[in-house]
Amino acid sequence: MNTFERSGKHLAIKSWQKLNSKVNAGFTTREGGNSTRAFHSMNMGFHVNDDSDKVRENRKLFSKEINFPVENWIGSQQVHAAKIVKVSKEERGLGSLDFETAIPDTDGLYTSDEDILLTSLYADCVPLYFFSPNDKLIGLAHAGWKGTVAKIGPAMINTWQEKESVDVKSILAAIGPSIGHCCYEVDDRVINEVKVALDGDIEKSVYKKNTTGNYHLNLKKLNEILLLRAGVLPENIIVSEQCTSCQNDVFFSHRKDRGKTGRMMSYIGRKGD
Repeated sequence: MNTFERSGKHLAIKSWQKLNSKVNAGFTTREGGNSTRAFHSMNMGFHVNDDSDKVRENRKLFSKEINFPVENWIGSQQVHAAKIVKVSKEERGLGSLDFETAIPDTDGLYTSDEDILLTSLYADCVPLYFFSPNDKLIGLAHAGWKGTVAKIGPAMINTWQEKESVDVKSILAAIGPSIGHCCYEVDDRVINEVKVALDGDIEKSVYKKNTTGNYHLNLKKLNEILLLRAGVLPENIIVSEQCTSCQNDVFFSHRKDRGKTGRMMSYIGRKGD
């Protein structure tokens, strides 16, 4: 089911917003910003050799679009691993207007506090979103192939269960725009790691060998299977249909743009009264 719907120049998880009007969650596109050249135009990443002033302008523009002050954003320095960190209002502003202050070595963030916007950056990897309405918890995880096989999605679920006493049946999850199996070709090294993550199971829906001897990998499906195995109910998982490589006019794509490109941003926040 694709419920990442257009809202201005970004995509929003409108079903979650209908469930709780205080929740603001979605994904930026490459449209509507100030960056130029390979980063045209709404680049949200400081670490890609774009003009940092342009990135700050882009972030401030977007903060107005979603009505969530940039001073309340929190970001991390992603390393394609599976570390999960809980943040609070004390961390607001870290990584919001520069890269240096972002929370180091972290690919998953969550909070129970209001008036915080969790953020994460992408150019083909899979954005994972988490929301427990009963427990007032929100979270984000960055899942490239390495983070996926390291089971960062289940790591968020397990953390909420063990540290926050959350009933897994109450957790909503969303799998955002990323490179699709149509465009994502990988080799045996990656597929061997996928098999380990799946405990040796052969999931034909996850990868398929092609005529070059490599494989087309469905990272979204792999993350969905891992979330289901972690106990998330199938009816509580949303999966985006968008491919960042196919829709290169809408999204930045590391693979399509051969490594020199900008970054989109996933985000989720819960506003206070």
